[in-house]
Amino acid sequence: MTQARSREGTPGGSAGSQTLSRGIRILEILADAREPLSIDEVARRLGVHRSIAYRLLRTLEDHGLVVREADGRVDLGARMAALAAGVAHDLQAEALPELTQAANDLGMTCFLSILDREECITLASVEPRHGVASVAQRPGTRHPVTVGAPGKAILSLAPEPSWPEGLDDAHRADVRVARERGWATSHDEVIAGLRSIAVPLRLPKGERAAVAVVYLSDPHPDADIAARLTRVAAAITSAIGG
Repeated sequence: MTQARSREGTPGGSAGSQTLSRGIRILEILADAREPLSIDEVARRLGVHRSIAYRLLRTLEDHGLVVREADGRVDLGARMAALAAGVAHDLQAEALPELTQAANDLGMTCFLSILDREECITLASVEPRHGVASVAQRPGTRHPVTVGAPGKAILSLAPEPSWPEGLDDAHRADVRVARERGWATSHDEVIAGLRSIAVPLRLPKGERAAVAVVYLSDPHPDADIAARLTRVAAAITSAIGG
């Protein structure tokens, strides 16, 4: 059966729902970009005409969700931080002290990543106080669960039949190893030149997550880093009643 399509091309949906979807997608694009983008670049990544992107951005700007800089480029606005603060507040409140201590102990950026459908989203992140050339990992950053150490750690909590289709043999083998030893590694998978180690974290309501570090150099043995992250995960689980 052929699905009905609205005049704006959303399968089985209304024009309003497509507008909302596009607005949310703009926020995701800006979060992933890690830098302000021009309206033309937002339109290109969204796959729409510049005039459509402009109207959407104006609405988001009116609500404080995006801000326009002097050169016309746009970035996430302060209102987004206020909204983010209310997401999984208890989890973030309990995780941040543990992430902060681990980041300072290891001299690496330490973060909490949670599964959202087929993507890993950074929920909280802390850079080391005295780190040299530490790597920024902004809350809200997302990438497919099929790449990176956090993704492998999260997949290690799930039965193999539920793993995403198209996962290649090498990645499946990595996830199996992560399940056996309790931690995962990655190199050059999400961002070229960066390494990551992650341990799985199952939350009280069954959500799958991971505690991870991202770094450029390797000052500690992988197993030592994983052991420190495992203690962080255990402390978070204990604090939130897992």
